[in-house]
Amino acid sequence: MQLSFEFFPPKTDEQRTRLDKAAARLKARAPEYASVTFGAGGSTLSYTPETVQRLRDVHGLDAAPHVSCMGGTRGELRDLLARYRTLGCRRLVALRGDLPSGMGGFGDFRYAADLVAFVRAEHGDWFRIEVGCYPEVHPQADDALADLRHFKAKVDAGADGAITQYFYNADAYFRFVDDARALGVEVPIVPGIMPIANFTQLRRFSESCGAEIPRWVIKRMQALGDDAGAVREFAADLVAGLCRRLAAGGVGSLHFYTLNLARPTLSVLERLDLRRPVQ
Repeated sequence: MQLSFEFFPPKTDEQRTRLDKAAARLKARAPEYASVTFGAGGSTLSYTPETVQRLRDVHGLDAAPHVSCMGGTRGELRDLLARYRTLGCRRLVALRGDLPSGMGGFGDFRYAADLVAFVRAEHGDWFRIEVGCYPEVHPQADDALADLRHFKAKVDAGADGAITQYFYNADAYFRFVDDARALGVEVPIVPGIMPIANFTQLRRFSESCGAEIPRWVIKRMQALGDDAGAVREFAADLVAGLCRRLAAGGVGSLHFYTLNLARPTLSVLERLDLRRPVQ
């Protein structure tokens, strides 16, 4: 099973320390690469390349930056891509991104397919380009079929692979892959896995991003109440069970959203024996 991990750019010394600790612990799992999310808005644009360089130079990880339609003009993106190429990056995650509060509009690109096409036109096959997709449908999509067509447009523009939004329903993932294949999409579709560190925060975020938390999971979490140890054990068992189901269905890669924390991801991985076939 191939693994990859996502980190976000730290903005304070405390956050940098936390990232360094998480990266050092997770590196022991020999990830294929580590992605770094895009800091939208103003001066935060510099945090992603700085974090990419740190993960590469300090931790020896193959770091893949997110690039976004929120990244400004073609000229600004051209400079950013050149910087990543100079750093030795060979992989990008190209996303439309969400419009941050207070920003009046998109940059020169409105859709991720346009962004992918621009990267290809500028750099040919230098970068392996991953894009995002939504097994449970993008919250702003008109319907599931429209969402699939948008996904296919990104692949047709030159994407090499896709990483899904996180989910807790394996059937949704497998059905999405089947539907994408029926449309002619042949690139790898890697499941995005969200370990559960803060369930209240997860519920709030899931409502905005369109990821469904099964009702029985919510009820079980409510029953566990303030028993932090029991909550951690249940959460790790739940996500490990999802990973086993995916592996049994033929999935060969998993992408973990770490939130710059090692423990929740490691708790899941410790429950998996990724060296032997799932029985």
